[in-house]
Amino acid sequence: MFQTLYNYFWWDRLWLPVNLTWSDLEDQDGRVYAKASDLYITIPLAFLFLVVRHLFEIYVATPLAGLLNVKEKIRLKATPNPVLEKFYASSSKHPKQSDIEMLSKKSGCMVRQVERWFRRRRNQDRPSLLKKFREASWRFTFYLIAFIAGMAVIVDKPWFYDLKEVWKGYPIQTTLPSQYWYYMIELSFYWSLLFSIASDVKRKDFKEQIIHHVATIILISFSWFANYIRAGTLIMALHDSADYLLESAKMFNYAGWKNTCNNIFIVFAAIFIVTRLIILPFWIMHCTVVYPLDLYPPFFGYYFFNFMMVVLQSLHIFWAYLIIRMAHKFITGKVVEDERSDPEETDNTEEEEEVTKNGPLSNGHPVLNNNHRKTD
Repeated sequence: MFQTLYNYFWWDRLWLPVNLTWSDLEDQDGRVYAKASDLYITIPLAFLFLVVRHLFEIYVATPLAGLLNVKEKIRLKATPNPVLEKFYASSSKHPKQSDIEMLSKKSGCMVRQVERWFRRRRNQDRPSLLKKFREASWRFTFYLIAFIAGMAVIVDKPWFYDLKEVWKGYPIQTTLPSQYWYYMIELSFYWSLLFSIASDVKRKDFKEQIIHHVATIILISFSWFANYIRAGTLIMALHDSADYLLESAKMFNYAGWKNTCNNIFIVFAAIFIVTRLIILPFWIMHCTVVYPLDLYPPFFGYYFFNFMMVVLQSLHIFWAYLIIRMAHKFITGKVVEDERSDPEETDNTEEEEEVTKNGPLSNGHPVLNNNHRKTD
């Protein structure tokens, strides 16, 4: 049964153009081709990324937070109350008015006290600025290095300047060592993001983030073993071109450098819209949808790859909408906040009782009562 499914999954007709088989992509005469088995290494590399990230956040991001004067907030703890805690954990973090009145009777607290308890309890679960700063610092570092490395991989290639070169000789295209490592590192990083997503800072687009990570992993993996590598390197570099700007904007935002944050965000918004809403659909996707048909009739792999590209593009449109909303608020002089953040994660309501700690972090560590949160 398993062998039958395995054979059907790797059926030549699914992933390769007509009249071509996997044997055509076997290494020979010094020519090396991509293989699905190459991707096995990305799982242990993903765990290595998690270890490196942990060390980076402790020994690089935390001291950097102190240097940038990242200020924590002392959050008042909710008084221990078994009745309210049980409702908070099992029913809702945002009780309705009728629930508040019911809990008031059960707990022996006034309605106002119940409301205050839930505000403070939600506040305890919010991520600390240090946690958010660490996460943004790690992603900024990776995306910047990945973008520079990606450009080094593709800038001297003819398909960087002429997209028709992407399909020249396809799929009999030799894999270069630089392409191998670019793919393995990018795929390993996205595996690590998927593994850590439950503990990372969460935002309103949590589900969209999961879809994005899964779609990206599928696209990178498929483009590797089906030898869509030239198109894949272009797509990865295109995505990395804006991501490091977003993470740097978040870092300055957490540090309280609002003007710097806003200026970087405007640059990020412009690059994001140009790369994700113009270059990707009208150049790259045109390259993956139209040009292959000049060489081969469409096959399942062709449809599959472009379907996943449509999924990715749909997410880009969703995020572009949020970015444009944020840019509009900035231009009209309103306070710019991350549109993906939950309202309960903002600490500027009159009802929240928080005290901003004077001065930077002590030895790079926040003084908190408790805490936990993500942006991209």
